[in-house]
Amino acid sequence: MQMRISTAEGTALQGFLQEATGDIIVRIDPLGFIETASTNITDIGYDLSQLLLKPHLADLAEPSYADGLKTYVTGVLSADLNENGAVDWFEFPIGSSERSNIFASESCAPRYALSLRALTDEGSSITGAVGLLRSVDRERTLESEVHARALIDPLTGLSNRYVFCSALRRHLVERREGTVAIFEIDRLRAVFMQYGQRTADEIVWGFAKFLEAMVNEEFELAQFDGERFCVILSGLSPKACKRWADDVLKTFASLTLTTSSRSSHLSASAGLARIEGGVDETLRQAELALVMARARGGMQVTHAATLGNARIAV
Repeated sequence: MQMRISTAEGTALQGFLQEATGDIIVRIDPLGFIETASTNITDIGYDLSQLLLKPHLADLAEPSYADGLKTYVTGVLSADLNENGAVDWFEFPIGSSERSNIFASESCAPRYALSLRALTDEGSSITGAVGLLRSVDRERTLESEVHARALIDPLTGLSNRYVFCSALRRHLVERREGTVAIFEIDRLRAVFMQYGQRTADEIVWGFAKFLEAMVNEEFELAQFDGERFCVILSGLSPKACKRWADDVLKTFASLTLTTSSRSSHLSASAGLARIEGGVDETLRQAELALVMARARGGMQVTHAATLGNARIAV
């Protein structure tokens, strides 16, 4: 792809792109030597203001990648370039040199990807090219951060249902004994209708932080959905799990009595089920137990094992 751009436009574009993306902006002559670059080219060990001879773009790469990079640059600068066969990006590790001796080996050298577009004058003659040097490591870090955020509830900072189900599935595969507890704040919908979403969110956030303080290190806590929280209880008998859940509810209720009038009647309920069968079956039994606990007026703990024949009526 070829483009026409004036010097002033190029300078303005360079500054805008550098500010907007953090990429390194380079402009090369028709032979592939760097004419100008954004100041952040020092990130890869090159300070053009200190160099008498400007480097070729291929000089930036590890020696084993230099020929490939030179071929890419030559192709972009060639008047006979077949645009349909052009490579959009060329990826390479930054190389060590007398000018840039800051990376000990290819394995620890940062990787960058280069994208070039040819520049032409009014007579359609190629006068050079402008390009972006983008940190591949930074892109991968951003992708990892996006992926991590997709697994975290933005309000409470807890792992979400996807993470919890994966943990529960591992628990089943490893055939470890344990119990799932599902907690829900009683009458939260009424709080929302009376005080609004902000207050409801504050209560959910507060309950999440309270549960974080109540769980042991070997337990796994997650936010199942907007109002419910799940815990995998490992290393406890069913009776011990119920005692722990009872203690959680009583402590929560006692704490809310000392807060403002808005939350003076806050309580929670819990449903417990043994981890067995499969993820869906275990969660269904815990859900049924929670429904029964709420049906009994709230601030109750019900274990699916106590429901008898009701366990199969889901």
